[in-house]
Amino acid sequence: MRAIAAIFLAFWLISLHSQPALAERRVALVIGISNYQAVPQLTNPASDAAAMSALFKRAGFDVIEQGRDLGISDLRKAIRQFSETSRDADMAVVYYAGHGIEVDGVNYLVPVDAKLRSDFDVEDETISLDRILRALDSAKRLKLVILDACRDNPFLKTMKRSIGTRSVGRGLAKFEPAMSDTLVAYAAKAGAVAIDGDGQNSPFATALVKYIAEPGLDLRIAFGRVRDDVLKSTAHRQEPFVYGSLGGDTVALVPQAAKPVDPEAAARTDYELAAQIGTRQAWESFLAVHSKGLYANLARAQMAKLGAAEETRAKADDARREAEAQAVRKAEEFRSQLEEQSARQNAEAKQKISEQARKDLEETRRQIAEQAKKELEEAKRQAEMARQEAEAARRQVEDAKRLAVADAQKQVEQAKREAEAERAKLAALAPEPKAAPNPAAQATAPQMDPTDIARLLQAHLKRVGCDPGNVEGNWDSGSKAALELFNKNARTKLNVVVASLDALDSVRGKTERVCPLVCKKGQRPDGDRCVQTVCESGYFLNSGGTCEKKPEAAPKPQTATRREPAPRESRPAAPARAGGKCFTFGGKTYCE
Repeated sequence: MRAIAAIFLAFWLISLHSQPALAERRVALVIGISNYQAVPQLTNPASDAAAMSALFKRAGFDVIEQGRDLGISDLRKAIRQFSETSRDADMAVVYYAGHGIEVDGVNYLVPVDAKLRSDFDVEDETISLDRILRALDSAKRLKLVILDACRDNPFLKTMKRSIGTRSVGRGLAKFEPAMSDTLVAYAAKAGAVAIDGDGQNSPFATALVKYIAEPGLDLRIAFGRVRDDVLKSTAHRQEPFVYGSLGGDTVALVPQAAKPVDPEAAARTDYELAAQIGTRQAWESFLAVHSKGLYANLARAQMAKLGAAEETRAKADDARREAEAQAVRKAEEFRSQLEEQSARQNAEAKQKISEQARKDLEETRRQIAEQAKKELEEAKRQAEMARQEAEAARRQVEDAKRLAVADAQKQVEQAKREAEAERAKLAALAPEPKAAPNPAAQATAPQMDPTDIARLLQAHLKRVGCDPGNVEGNWDSGSKAALELFNKNARTKLNVVVASLDALDSVRGKTERVCPLVCKKGQRPDGDRCVQTVCESGYFLNSGGTCEKKPEAAPKPQTATRREPAPRESRPAAPARAGGKCFTFGGKTYCE
């Protein structure tokens, strides 16, 4: 805290002893010559000089010396006096509007009474630019000469030349100042002529008034803007030019306006530092340095808020501790109540669970008995259906056998009758019997109809288990498939395309089943016959004719204790088969 107080004290001492920098001293000399006596008068220099004088006054220059239509003696006097005025000044500015000439590379300013009958008179009747710069030599930061004098030389035609090699130029000559921190600004660059313009002021003076006194604007930028403005207003016929150089610091005719001094700036800074710390000791250190003012009152208010917050925090801590103790008591009471209620509910639940378990056990036994009874009745019904189908198949086979034997007997009798008739016909037609012929040799074998052969072959194929599908004598694809199945199982190579006597003899010679028993969907083989398929408990007969496990039902919500599974009802053992019909149920075989 002592370190913080020392920092605040240092800030206060710095702010107490800090003083604004002394203002710069700036002086200006403004000369305008319009009413020339020996040459035509100029219109704008007088008004241009007035505009520049007003500009320097607004800019806050300390001394502004003015000269209007000065003769040579007055012009020399004005420059000599300004040399004294500009001594120890920070900035010294000379503005000249009027005629200026260049002789042998030297620039001269022409006063109002100059006659200049000869070039020898120039040094007596004019003031050189070098003399003006020497008058500004004592200025510290800036020596500035602004020449709005780049006009046509009005004495050029009347001036006699004393020396043949002496030149008198048009406009002003290029000039490079020998002194540092010096600028010489021409209204038009060397060798060019400035334009007076049609308004009250020349384009150059108009641009100067607009830009060079802008607060904080560096003169190099200001003269650059003057150049652009004049080029634009004269359609690029006149280009101002600046000679000389300055240093790296900003040099402005008018300094940037200083910000208003805040008397409590130091207090505000210290207040912000104390606010960042935010403790009572920080505010006390601040008030030790800043005991009065707005920020002192704010600091006291912050301390009051801290005191109130500390008091509130203490009360909140007391309330929190009391609430925690009360919560512990209530939790203990609630725990005791829960234990009593839980014990009571457990007792009631045990009683309910035991009663419910007994009811569930009885209901389960009843359902199992009913389900077993239904499955037994269904098994008996399916067994009866299988027995009936087997009996029908047996009768069909016996009928087919009888029909085949009867048909064969009929065909043999028919063949005998036809052979007898044929033999009698041949005997009647013969003229004389040469020898006693052998009746058995003369009789031809009986010929059977292909349909009869096919019908007999189909009947015997069905008898040996190779079912052709029909026994009507139509030798179709089913009959061919049945004979091919016979070939496969009997290892024969009979022609299956037609029903032949060879095939009939081969199949007729088989007395037992040749092809395996093929049962319908939902049936299964049982010896030489098909019986109805019966599924065990918990399984059902699906669409493919096989037994599939039944899906398990969703378990009932358990509210009681785990109950023991109901005992399976005992079933009588399957009796030994004694000639009756048998069926399978629940994984065991039963016979009637």
